[in-house]
Amino acid sequence: MLLPMNSSIALFRGINVGGRGKLPMKELVLVLERLGLREIRTFIQSGNVIFQSPAADRAQLARTIGAAVRASHGFEPLVLLIDPNRLQKAMLANPFPAGEAAGNTLHLGFLERVPPHPDLEGIERLRTPSERFELKGDVFYLHAPDGIGRSRLANGAERLLGVSMTSRNWNTLSKLREMTRAEGGGP
Repeated sequence: MLLPMNSSIALFRGINVGGRGKLPMKELVLVLERLGLREIRTFIQSGNVIFQSPAADRAQLARTIGAAVRASHGFEPLVLLIDPNRLQKAMLANPFPAGEAAGNTLHLGFLERVPPHPDLEGIERLRTPSERFELKGDVFYLHAPDGIGRSRLANGAERLLGVSMTSRNWNTLSKLREMTRAEGGGP
């Protein structure tokens, strides 16, 4: 019996950044193929992958993928799997639409789960006058017009939220949404 295939977007944190976590996308595709994933497509070297899988439990599949990378490359990245509908909903809920025009200044942080006790006051203390943020469920929105490279807010948000997070800018998310639509896997 053939199981139905589900589209997933894998967001890897900490690969191919700053010379650490080196994992060429061609090698990552091989790791994922060995796990039985299909129609694998990557976008840029920082770990964005779209694939098809019959797996219903995305959290378990994310752990399996992380363990497979550890076995093949010696480090285990955080892997968050989201479906195209979650991506679409997160993008539609963007509280900072003015930031979409300069998409590299608008970031969405996808969280492993809804933070039970986020320290929003602590995050507010890290914010510069030009930065804006909002937590909506399991997505952390950050508009940083001056960039995130030296942003104390961007660097401290995960710790103060209390749950693991990986972020992508608006431009990257727009491309991932486009790629899932092209394969018929998303809204």
